[in-house]
Amino acid sequence: MEEEIHSIEKNDTWEIATLPSGHEVIGAKWVYKTKRNVKGEVKRYKAKLVAKGYKQKHDMDYEEVFAPVASFETIRLLISLVVQN
Repeated sequence: MEEEIHSIEKNDTWEIATLPSGHEVIGAKWVYKTKRNVKGEVKRYKAKLVAKGYKQKHDMDYEEVFAPVASFETIRLLISLVVQN
């Protein structure tokens, strides 16, 4: 957990801000994972601090969602351009 906290601080992951009226704080939780080698022996333990984004309310805590993923049509267009050249 100390490694994760150090990484968060080093990367300036967040900043302290004033909570707007009518909004709620989004909580966080620790997620733990055991990394194993090819023999199945414990290699190390990892901990990540994640935001509970699933508790957000649309139009109150956020307005739009963006995911940097290409649409199927865009991928088809790129493939057809590659095939033509």
